[in-house]
Amino acid sequence: MSGAEDRVTELEIRLAHQERAIEELSGELARQGALLDRTERTLRQLAERFLALEEAAAPAPEATRPPHY
Repeated sequence: MSGAEDRVTELEIRLAHQERAIEELSGELARQGALLDRTERTLRQLAERFLALEEAAAPAPEATRPPHY
């Protein structure tokens, strides 16, 4: 092979490796995004449960007449 052919072959090899790396990174990014969505959904549900428990545990204010009556 000539020098130019060697350079083209080397560039093609590098391109193939970069394409594979980009595909792997894209897949990982999609996986991370799905995990983040699930985590946010779980956090939201836990916050709602916590607020419901807090409301249930808090004593209701007594309906009393003011002292000046």
